[in-house]
Amino acid sequence: MIWLSLVAFAVAVLCSGVTIRWLGGRTAPYDADKPQRFHVGEVPRLGGAAVLAGVLVSWLLGVWESTWRGDPGSLALGPWVGGWMAALLPAALGGMAEDMTQRLGVRYRLLLTLASGVLALWLLGLDVPRLGWGWLDARLPSLPWLGAAIVLLAIAGLPHAFNIIDGYNGLAGMVALIVSLALAHVCLQVGDRSLAALLVCLAGATVGFLVWNYPRGALFAGDSGAYIWGVVIALASLSLVQRNPEVSPWFPMLLLVYPVAETLFSIYRKLVRGDSPGMADALHFHQLIYRRIVRGVFHEDEAHQMLQRNNRTAPYLWAFTLLTVVPAVLFWRNTAVLMAFCALFALAYVVAYLGIVRFKVPPWMRH
Repeated sequence: MIWLSLVAFAVAVLCSGVTIRWLGGRTAPYDADKPQRFHVGEVPRLGGAAVLAGVLVSWLLGVWESTWRGDPGSLALGPWVGGWMAALLPAALGGMAEDMTQRLGVRYRLLLTLASGVLALWLLGLDVPRLGWGWLDARLPSLPWLGAAIVLLAIAGLPHAFNIIDGYNGLAGMVALIVSLALAHVCLQVGDRSLAALLVCLAGATVGFLVWNYPRGALFAGDSGAYIWGVVIALASLSLVQRNPEVSPWFPMLLLVYPVAETLFSIYRKLVRGDSPGMADALHFHQLIYRRIVRGVFHEDEAHQMLQRNNRTAPYLWAFTLLTVVPAVLFWRNTAVLMAFCALFALAYVVAYLGIVRFKVPPWMRH
């Protein structure tokens, strides 16, 4: 399993370097007037292609080892992994098209992530067997459409949630890395080595991308990177709960509550203002931290100054993520505790957001 993650890491590092060297100037430039732009110069946004290469190569090697070498690692990776690849490709390729052309609208990208969800239902037979509420769980067998709807919502929505939090160097990539490793840990706890292997491959490829992304800022994940993280993590979360009854369905929910809360709150505040939920703005939680908490960096070079301030933003959100990941890993069996932490995070998120908006931030957070 470890050697597969090393392969994913090596492939992602190499492909990232090739992307920076040969493809950086061959894609559509990122408009300077976009509200989510916080860098100077043109940086290629095809880091997702490197992550995809690392994931696919390592997964294929894992299938080859399990099929032709007698499965020495007991990973049980077989032809079913092809279903994961097929489900991943529509979202990943749609994200790459947007990264290269800047012309693929939100509606079409949403349809492509939805296509990934449909393929997951068809090829992988994903379902939601329980929701953690006894009265509703008893009725789920008679409501097969409800489980299918949740699968589609998770696979179509989580990629866009990762895209929303992908605003600064190392932010979305590190969140994806932390969540992937937490999921892999629980997979190993319940003996699901095949699912853990797929996740550590994603983690390895993500680290390979982060070598160039943080703190260098030489390569961005783009829509493709966010969509790959979102789809694979959604597939893994759904599969883990479906295949292992001892895992609470609220375990992945608590792991992913930060990007989910950011997305839902973003939709709410845009609708309240009368704006389209698909319209980009600069009022996300991480953008407020950049503007109102992160201290300015004094340097005669503007690009270096912005890069250093950019790099100081992500650690605040890493810590914010760990506030949910740690209890999720500790209480992955206990639905009541996990639900309580989800509610607590939602409250903390709203309070923190309003506090930053109203300039009510403790002085120690600015140091």
